[in-house]
Amino acid sequence: MRFSLQREVLLKPLQQVVNVVERRQTLPVLSNLLVNVSGDRLSMTGTDLEVEMIARATVENAEDGETTIPARKLFEIVRALPDGSRVDVQLDGEKVVVRAGRSRFTLATLSGNEFPSIEDLELVERIRLPEAGLKELIERTAFAMAQQDVRYYLNGLLLDLREDALRCVATDGHRLALCQLDLENGAQTRRQIIVPRKGIQELQRLLESGDRELELEVGRNHIRVRHEDVTFTSKLIDGRFPDYDAVIPIGADKELRIDREVLRAALQRAAILSNEKYRGVKLDLSPGQLRIVAHNPEQEEAEEEVEAETSVDGLSIGFNVTYLLEALSALREEQVVINLRDSNSSALVREASNERSRHVVMPLRL
Repeated sequence: MRFSLQREVLLKPLQQVVNVVERRQTLPVLSNLLVNVSGDRLSMTGTDLEVEMIARATVENAEDGETTIPARKLFEIVRALPDGSRVDVQLDGEKVVVRAGRSRFTLATLSGNEFPSIEDLELVERIRLPEAGLKELIERTAFAMAQQDVRYYLNGLLLDLREDALRCVATDGHRLALCQLDLENGAQTRRQIIVPRKGIQELQRLLESGDRELELEVGRNHIRVRHEDVTFTSKLIDGRFPDYDAVIPIGADKELRIDREVLRAALQRAAILSNEKYRGVKLDLSPGQLRIVAHNPEQEEAEEEVEAETSVDGLSIGFNVTYLLEALSALREEQVVINLRDSNSSALVREASNERSRHVVMPLRL
């Protein structure tokens, strides 16, 4: 096996696959990348048995072959080489030699036959969608995923594939984030799949804000996204996501309309003196005004008053300020609407002109 290419051309696919490789591995071969040369095409595969990333590049002076190379070491070497260097990689017995200018590195390899591959996808659905659209869905919802929750199905992102739309939903039991992308040709039958947290993080890193189209394939146990010279595959979480429609408040007829940045800044200032453990702030609504109050065990207090469009009088409700701030950060419009029912019910936070992106935040007893 042998190939040559510019440092920059090699660095991009390396960056895409190296993050999938865990630093601590049970199998030594999982610390390596599977490197395959066929014709003038180089493919590099990284996996942790849950997520698999394959990146490709065009190479010169190629000789077909396959081996596995230590992922982090190869990445660090290529990253440290001078810009514009020409990199020559050659398999020599059981070692791989990397040359660039006057630099020469010899790395140990393991046989490509030992490298595990995710089994073939039993395809049940395939849809095409804009890359920027999927990126936006993930950005607006992924922060609400649970982390290491015993309810394992919450440790991921729900993709709700419909005939005319794709919805992403995440919840940790205390708040919920939902965003919808309308599609001309969606799923043939409605399907719900849960992509694990690591898969979502790797996919988010991969996606760009271009106007390209992606192919999203759903198998019985896997999801696959094809993206230019990269193929991303992730196992799915085998579980049933809660009925999120039932969580979205109904009859929350008390409305507060406010400038998103004004509210965000006021909450950030009040949060400085909130209880470090519970992060609680209290919202007091009165006609035309919102008052934000925070306390902590040191008897310190923050109070903010901001103008708001509301006719609600005498409603006080507590929230975790971090959840409110993260929901506001996920919205885009200048004006936001908060719908409330009473001091014991969840709040619905959305953009003023549409309900494409909705956030539900549970109240906090203060």
